[in-house]
Amino acid sequence: MHYGSGMRPADLSAILLAWYDRDRRILPWRYGPGETADAYHVWLSEVMLQQTTVAAVIPYFQTFTRRWPRVEDLAAAPVDEVMTAWAGLGYYARARNLHACAKLVAEWRGGRFPDDEAGLRQLPGIGDYTAAAIAAIAFGRRAVVVDGNVERVMARMFAVTEPLPAAKPRIKELAATLTPDLRAGDYAQAVMDLGATICTPRGPACGLCPWRPTCQAQAQGIAETLPAKLAKAERPTRRGVVFWLTAPDGSVLLRRRPPKGLLGGMMEFPSTDWREAAWSLDEAAPASPLPAKSWKLLPGVVAHSFTHFHLELTVAAGRASAQAAVRGVWCPLDRLEEQALPTLMRKVARHALAKAY
Repeated sequence: MHYGSGMRPADLSAILLAWYDRDRRILPWRYGPGETADAYHVWLSEVMLQQTTVAAVIPYFQTFTRRWPRVEDLAAAPVDEVMTAWAGLGYYARARNLHACAKLVAEWRGGRFPDDEAGLRQLPGIGDYTAAAIAAIAFGRRAVVVDGNVERVMARMFAVTEPLPAAKPRIKELAATLTPDLRAGDYAQAVMDLGATICTPRGPACGLCPWRPTCQAQAQGIAETLPAKLAKAERPTRRGVVFWLTAPDGSVLLRRRPPKGLLGGMMEFPSTDWREAAWSLDEAAPASPLPAKSWKLLPGVVAHSFTHFHLELTVAAGRASAQAAVRGVWCPLDRLEEQALPTLMRKVARHALAKAY
């Protein structure tokens, strides 16, 4: 293995750890160099950070740990409360798995997480990356932790020009050659910090990088082109009609989505299915809580993007003569914030309140 400048893997990990001890990010779930981390905090933060930025996660992590200081407290909470606290963070299957995992750890293991990757992978919502991160950071196990930041650092360090995702196995092999036996958790966080703060996707600050002398991509002048990625297919657009139904007392009708699937278990305003073609109000009628003649289409659309498609929702507003006996629950407008509404439905509420009155 070529590292450049006569460096050995142990030299490189020592250089990075020295940089981390001096310049690491201060985060609410992170412990100081060499300190023993709280496995509950590590697990909670890692689940929240899946496909989500650090800035977005910080207030949610702080809210969860204030409200549920121990994994047993989270396990004892009603799942609806957990989903409501998660609302707005996205990827809601994570919240359902989070609660299920907390219950298993609290009930089967007395509040103690497994301390190795194999045991951690048996828990709901914990895959290879999360298991490695928890094993290394919370328990000091030597584990090869590879997230998007680490992939970028390794692709540049070793000038891996093969595009992702095909290059993933090779990148993990290279990451393994640098992972030390000691301080594995600090090292894992150091590489992630390096990618997040210096070896950034655009405009990497190579002059500040502790690994610059051995970075092959920097030497070749191709750092900003790596990691290479295959062009993504264009995401299709789906469309639907969502129904904003209010009662004389000002409450609005909500219903719960099925527990499985997209936005599973979250609350929503009733809507049609989502499809490629636009809907007429007559076509949407079978999905509405009231006959189509009771509805008025509001101007504009609510746009939202998911991982695999874009969505455009037209909002139909209607008024019930009373709190009609329809499937769902009536919620006062001033208590919508207490509901487990995903970001999409919060957008619908803002649109309806702006256009309907």
